[in-house]
Amino acid sequence: QVQLVESGGGLVQAGGSLRLSCAASGRTFSTYFMGWFRQPPGKEREFVAAISWSGTSTYYSDSVKGRFTISRDNAKNTVYLQMNSLKPEDTAVYYCAATKEVVTVRLIRSYENWGQGTQVTVSS
Repeated sequence: QVQLVESGGGLVQAGGSLRLSCAASGRTFSTYFMGWFRQPPGKEREFVAAISWSGTSTYYSDSVKGRFTISRDNAKNTVYLQMNSLKPEDTAVYYCAATKEVVTVRLIRSYENWGQGTQVTVSS
């Protein structure tokens, strides 16, 4: 098990940027495949981005590709989500997730560890 704590959310105008962080507990962070998901108001949780154990492979949803960048620092037990050119439709609670062995990157059920979420609100 790993404990995940997100931070960095807030209110930003359309076109602005935010960087989310997710700090993980323990000494085995590098053994976890990490993902970011989001849940817009009144909608289901959806995949945003993911990164492999060493950070060599990254994955993005079509809606954020080219605007968001996922990265990780295994020495700091932290995964990041840099969000640029934000749009009102990016408004959501953003969740960090972790799994030891990923089957399907984009599926919620692939991840067994979740953070509590951080709110991102983009005003028009």
